Formats: sequence, C-alpha cells, structure tokens
Amino acid sequence: MTGICDGRVVIVTGAGRGLGRAHALAFAAEGARVVVNDLGVGLDGSPGPDSPAARVAEEIRAAGGEAVAHGGDIATSQGAQSLIATAIDAFGRLDTLVNNAGFLRDRMLVNLDEDDWDAVLRVHLKGHFLPLKHAAAHWRSEAKAGRTPRARVVNTSSGAGLAGSVGQGNYSAAKAGIVGLTLVAAAEMGRYGVQVNAIAPAARTRMTERTFAQTMAAPGSGFDAVAPENVSPLVVWLGSAASTGVTGRVFEAEGGRITVMEGWRPGPTADKAARWTPSEAGDTALELLADAEAPQPVYGAR
Repeated sequence: MTGICDGRVVIVTGAGRGLGRAHALAFAAEGARVVVNDLGVGLDGSPGPDSPAARVAEEIRAAGGEAVAHGGDIATSQGAQSLIATAIDAFGRLDTLVNNAGFLRDRMLVNLDEDDWDAVLRVHLKGHFLPLKHAAAHWRSEAKAGRTPRARVVNTSSGAGLAGSVGQGNYSAAKAGIVGLTLVAAAEMGRYGVQVNAIAPAARTRMTERTFAQTMAAPGSGFDAVAPENVSPLVVWLGSAASTGVTGRVFEAEGGRITVMEGWRPGPTADKAARWTPSEAGDTALELLADAEAPQPVYGAR
C-alpha cells in the first residue's frame, strides 16, 4: 500500500470501533503502519468480554497492510508508556499519534455523580495527556539526537467542548480541556518537529447513535452524511507530512463539511484606566455585550 502516509507509523487510541477504527483503516490504506489501541470496554467504561483491537489489526493485515494491537489502558502512565513502546518495538519509530479513546456517562449536573465526573475526565482528558506526554518525550529525544521528526498529533475534541451540551457537563468539560491541551502542546513541541491539532467530529458511533438515529442519507445520493469514515480523510492528512505548517488548530468535520474553528478572540472592549465601580462595570459590560456577537447555542438548550 502506498499513499500520503507511506512509511509512517501511526498510533490510534480507541481504534476498535467507530471513529478510531475508521481512522486506523484509513491510515493503513494510505500506507501507514498502525498500532491499534483499544481497551475493549462498554459505553460506560466497564470492561467488555474481549478487545476489538486485534480484530481491527487483523482487518488491516488482511488488506495487505501492517498493524499490531495494543490493549493497555492509556489513561495510566504504564499503559500510555507501553503504547509508545509498542510502536517503537514493532516498527522502529513513531510518526503520528491520534488520541481518540473515550466514553460517555451523561447526566444533568444535579444528578451527576463525582465518580461519573472523574471517570469521563480520566479517559478523555488524562487519556489524551498521557500518550501525548510519552510520545512527546520520545520525539524530544529524537530531536536532541539530531533526528528531528516530522511528527503529528491529532486530538479529538467535540462540538460539546466548543459550545457545551446539556446533560454532558463532564464530557463537555473534558473536550474543552482537550482544546486547551492542544494549544499548549502545539506551542511547546513545535521546536522538536511536532505539530499538534484537534478535530471536533460529528459522526454516528456507539456514543452518538441515539443522536443520529434519525439522520439519513439524502434520497438517491448514496452518501451517508454521518458515517465515521467521512471524518478520517482530514485526520489522515493532519497526521501526514503533507500537513507541514498546520499546528495549534481546531477543525470541525462532519459529512462532507470541514470548518476551521476560530476560538476565543478579544471582542468589544473598554478601558477606563482606573478602577470601575460595580455599577460602572455593569453598565459598561451591558454596552459591550450589545456590540458583541452572540455565542453559539449550547447543544440541547431550548
């Protein structure tokens, strides 16, 4: 297999199903050697009877590609470290890390247990941080040894992290945190040849099947707008050497649409050059808000 990732070694976490599986297969189709990570758990994070990682790795090999499976918990330092080691031991290098693993425990805030908060933050946010940390340490060592990589990291945020989502306070907080982590990592790791970007995908997976249950392809088009495979081409490009110069960015990807998200920017401002009184601050805030753009609506808000 040859393509824009020919010869690159790519890790995809949470790659046993859904978006991760689609990404792993798409990278392999473009010539990458793939480490397929999946712990094999249910939607709520509880252990499943077996991990699908080996099945996806076998699917890649059956198509003529190269892949190995990794079943470790990437939200632990040991699991994340072993993930990076698996790529290097199996293929001798690491070029791209795609952080994708996650699950849901949706509740309204008044019903959200502390354990459900901790579990979602652990898998999504810590599960991004630890593989990134160990991959970055490897790439920094390579750069210091005079072998500056053309490394890529693609993190997975969500529209819930960009705008919020009713009933998903834990998930929204984790996904917003991933955006912040992406920006910091891009700024810190650029000197070592590492580019870091994030996607906010919308696709039908186990996590979103209820949301997209009524979404159908346009009659006669043959195009399934919510198939996870629609997101993967952008991820593959971001994970390839062809994306040189693109870092610290967030993209929305859904169906055939790609959007560059522009994030927080200074809007209307006022400077008294002295301390405001509370009344003055309030009056000024209202004047500024009148000139400001309205925020995006929170998903699920009425």
